[in-house]
Amino acid sequence: MSETVADVSALIIQTLLANPKVPRDISGSSKIVEDLAFDSLAVMNFVMEIEDSLDVSVPLDRLADIRTIDDLANCIVSLKQGD
Repeated sequence: MSETVADVSALIIQTLLANPKVPRDISGSSKIVEDLAFDSLAVMNFVMEIEDSLDVSVPLDRLADIRTIDDLANCIVSLKQGD
């Protein structure tokens, strides 16, 4: 299955919206730490949930560069394509 960045971003947003503490007005450009008020533990738990649902592993060195939901989606698509 070939997911696009838009598909992965939509899945991430859908997963986030399942949490009642997450603001309802999030988009791909929402910043994970600043806009969603996630601390480092919440980010790690969230990324693990996304990794499990998409069967991918995001290396910690790549995770350090991720700021927005679209950044995470781009990273996941890149990893799944073998980059």
